[in-house]
Amino acid sequence: MSLIEKLTQKWENSDDPFLIHPSGKLSFTEVSQQEPVDLSSIRKGDVVVLIGDFDPASILTLLRLIDLGVILVPLTVETADDHEYFFESALVDVIIEGRTVRRREHGQTHPMIEELRNRGNAGLVLFSTGTTGRPKAILHDFSYFLKRFDTPRPTLRTINFLLFDHIGGINTLLHTLFNRGVVVAPADRSVEAILSSCEEHQVEVLPTTPTFLRMMLMSGLIPDKVPPSLGIITYGTERMDQPTLDQLCELLPDVDFRQTFGMSELGIVRVKSESRNSLFMKIGGEGVETQVVGEVLQIRSTNRMLGYLNAPSPFDEEGWYDTKDVVEEIGGFYKVVGRTSEVINVGGLKFMASEVERVALLYRGVSLVKVYGKNNPITGQHAEIIVQPSNSKNFDKIAFKKHLSDHLQSHMIPRKIMIEEVEIGHRHKRS
Repeated sequence: MSLIEKLTQKWENSDDPFLIHPSGKLSFTEVSQQEPVDLSSIRKGDVVVLIGDFDPASILTLLRLIDLGVILVPLTVETADDHEYFFESALVDVIIEGRTVRRREHGQTHPMIEELRNRGNAGLVLFSTGTTGRPKAILHDFSYFLKRFDTPRPTLRTINFLLFDHIGGINTLLHTLFNRGVVVAPADRSVEAILSSCEEHQVEVLPTTPTFLRMMLMSGLIPDKVPPSLGIITYGTERMDQPTLDQLCELLPDVDFRQTFGMSELGIVRVKSESRNSLFMKIGGEGVETQVVGEVLQIRSTNRMLGYLNAPSPFDEEGWYDTKDVVEEIGGFYKVVGRTSEVINVGGLKFMASEVERVALLYRGVSLVKVYGKNNPITGQHAEIIVQPSNSKNFDKIAFKKHLSDHLQSHMIPRKIMIEEVEIGHRHKRS
């Protein structure tokens, strides 16, 4: 039975909305009965880019491509500058944008793509965010990804904040489809638009990022513009800081804050926060193992990717993946304190950039910060900081520097303080 047939059966005799979109409320039947894009030129096993969003046409095309057994590469218009790089890295055969389908000739192949074709299974290619080097092309067997939805699970009315090219966004879409839920596709992903959509459509779950939550705090729209329907806010894709979580918990006492953790390389892993105001979490789920080696978290998962199409395998001989996340562990719960790339070494004294950021965010009027190490001919490295105040005209740089000096050891104090906007990527993460 095809995926569309399975979902049609699940939604049989239901006129309930599955998708709330700027164009209106649509049932699954209405989504599936749209005029389809002509896919007659596409063959099983083709690597196919779908440039889209969580709109009715893109959703229908995505489901049809899975049924055709292609290797799907979901992309968004926000990453247009990188599309040619993505096409080359994933050895793309076909590009679909809107109703236009065009074939791309390249004459190349890859052993993992051939392996997937020999299995006869659909595939999924996702791209890493590329914070260290160019984005990596991550290849999954889509049949393994879909198996997680065989077990029915409860669903709540969810806004699909995470994007069409993100594993979390695809997961939210499919979870909602398989469990007869409702997903809200926002008109845009500004703080005001997201909170407005949550209120208008009585959204119960908001999956988001720590950076976006900081932007919510900056906006002044919470708690007044947070509707009572919103009971759960999940955050992930980057490290959260305690000051932000503390402020959110105080302003929104009726909201349950839950941390998520996952990497496109490993598929979706299950996470349980120790409490709503704690950054400690338990990581597990079926087929998932964890261990800590030298304070760095490693994960082994049966639902992991097949591998990178444009980089060496990151797994060791026993299948462990080095997450590069430095963690603290208490009683089986982990707290991510930073990345191995964020360790700063000043004259042999090592510290995490996240510790300096935590102190900086405690200063009144600071909205976003980013700390990084800079090479130094005398000490090896020193710290520098970018600070984005809520009001740059009234920001007292001298008082801020004194705050850092009062709360940090001397070697941790940034040698350079820049007052400017912190760059944020299309996935609402700090770049």
